[in-house]
Amino acid sequence: MTSPYVQPDDIEVSATVVGRDILLLITGGVRHIGAASTAYVDGEKIEVLTSAVPHHKEHTISEAIAIRVAETLRRTVTVVMGIHYDDLTKEGIMEVVRIVDEKVNQYLTQQI
Repeated sequence: MTSPYVQPDDIEVSATVVGRDILLLITGGVRHIGAASTAYVDGEKIEVLTSAVPHHKEHTISEAIAIRVAETLRRTVTVVMGIHYDDLTKEGIMEVVRIVDEKVNQYLTQQI
């Protein structure tokens, strides 16, 4: 069940190809830039660098998404994320994470 504050169609994942690399912009609610995570292939492992705006929590999601997409596609991936809904409950936050994961999975399915 979706929280009354979270609208699945409001959360968007858009991709821009930058040469061989990918930029994913993930937004919803009051759109903004809360965090940016870049994951890249370093030999056999994936490394990630994350920058977060103070008092924002998107980095807790953007980093894992960047790693997952870079591992799957074996490309450098930057995820820029900004999602804000007023007064979200813990369940509402979990719903946002679920919707974002679902939309990223849809994106990956289209790529492989």
